[in-house]
Amino acid sequence: MTKVLVIDDEKAIRRSIKDILEFEKYEVEEAEDGVQGLAMAIKNNYDVILSDIKMPKMDGLELQIRLTENNVSAPLIIMSGHGTIETAVDAVKHGAFDYLAKPIDLNRLLVTIRNALDKSTLVIETKQLKKKINKTFDIIGESQPIKDIKDIIEKVAPTEARVLITGNNGSGKELVARWLHEKSNRANSPLIEVNCAAIPGELIESELFGHEKGAFTSAVSQRKGKFEQAEGGTIFLDEIGDMSLSAQAKVLRALQESKIARVGSEKEIKVNVRVIAATNKDLKKEIAAGTFREDLFHRLNVIPIHVPSLNERLDDIPLLANHFLNLICTEGNMPVKSISNSAIKELQTLNWTGNIREFRNVIERLIILGGKEISDKDVKQFS
Repeated sequence: MTKVLVIDDEKAIRRSIKDILEFEKYEVEEAEDGVQGLAMAIKNNYDVILSDIKMPKMDGLELQIRLTENNVSAPLIIMSGHGTIETAVDAVKHGAFDYLAKPIDLNRLLVTIRNALDKSTLVIETKQLKKKINKTFDIIGESQPIKDIKDIIEKVAPTEARVLITGNNGSGKELVARWLHEKSNRANSPLIEVNCAAIPGELIESELFGHEKGAFTSAVSQRKGKFEQAEGGTIFLDEIGDMSLSAQAKVLRALQESKIARVGSEKEIKVNVRVIAATNKDLKKEIAAGTFREDLFHRLNVIPIHVPSLNERLDDIPLLANHFLNLICTEGNMPVKSISNSAIKELQTLNWTGNIREFRNVIERLIILGGKEISDKDVKQFS
């Protein structure tokens, strides 16, 4: 049953609202002022909180602040007399879900509570989904190279420093980029990924910076680029070593001036994005060969992070094997299989040229084709 807390210093109003909500099958508790209401909200789990704006001891605005400080997630609906409407609107601007003017309209009350409940449900589902996604994209390992990377992420993520991630294909560079974003102050804004190697050279500038209608033959409408889409968040330029020199020049300008211009336009657009780049190439060799700009390299390489190959972190294979066993079986609605110690040792003898990506594929193959407990024989046969 949905639980509602009603906070008001006027007993008649509390009782009136309680009678209405209990008739609608809500469970209702009362508090006579903000101090008592705060204590009850911290102690109990309410689905919605209704509070008067003007009360002795603690008013609705202070209550709102204190609820936030104590991580009370229940949506707060402010009730106000005509003389305090502006204050109530201000409360909504600072985090309250909505406000109701006194005398309370019955239909408006019920609709507002239902809307608050819908939002609360959506927030919970979003948090659960985010946890699931974060688990899927977790950085698994306790080897020293992985511990070093996790330590760097913790230090660098809250800053605005640009990061250049290097490592072989399939080693997990995108996971490092994702966690740098997730642990940053930009985590609630978009993380936009761009695979520079997958976009034809003639289209990369349009992809990154957008274009105006008629800028080229197929530009039938105006389009925002990835930099604009990442506004307030992070743009991850994967395989930046494959980017054309002309696009590199524009990226350099965007980093220097925090401005871009769409293809076909001279109008400058301010952008606020954090740039994380990754490559499997040796950019110093690319600079010597004239295929990568040295000034762009120095702009990007503020914090270098090298992701080791799986062959350099064989001690992590037991953890990785069990992680992928659980993940793949859960995603496929299959009973979770176990893996023998001899199978783990056999996996540690293999040459993992495809790194984590190849390792996951092998584990999935072993789940499908191997025995109930995956053995060293299964590994020899199906790896």
